[in-house]
Amino acid sequence: MTEIIKTYKETLPALRLIGKRYGNSDRDEYGGYGAKWSEWFPNGWFEVLEKLGAVRDIENGCLGFMRCDGTDENFEYWIGMFLPPGTEAPEGYEFLDLEGGDVGICWIKGNRDDGSIYGMHEKCVDELKKNDMGNFMYDEKKYLYHFERYNCPRFTEKDSSGNAILDYGIYLA
Repeated sequence: MTEIIKTYKETLPALRLIGKRYGNSDRDEYGGYGAKWSEWFPNGWFEVLEKLGAVRDIENGCLGFMRCDGTDENFEYWIGMFLPPGTEAPEGYEFLDLEGGDVGICWIKGNRDDGSIYGMHEKCVDELKKNDMGNFMYDEKKYLYHFERYNCPRFTEKDSSGNAILDYGIYLA
């Protein structure tokens, strides 16, 4: 059973997201970006980012970072990592500068192999609203910023029932 087991507010400093940006045309036959993720580890793309340094005093990990205005046409899906502001993006990567601020976080516990933990956006929105964190931030283009954070060891190590925990965050106004 997939469930939200923890909800809290986290404050992130100004960050630079460095990664590769994908759109709807990059979705795989299942409607997601699993095929893109499967390129990252064999190609060593996270290793390149890890060598650039780390942001101290925040939870970090590999990210599936999304921004959208509610239309499929303008949906962006980034795979990458949070890095210190001003970090130079290596060749072949793009970056997005993010202002510091609060993020509503949900921990989603479930089976990562059956995909059930990845389709929880609306349930996280509802849970954050229920916990007085429904003031979501939209940028000047009316884009909402949200992300999946694959935190080690919560996501990488399964419990005795075969479940892992995915962090899901939405930037707050």
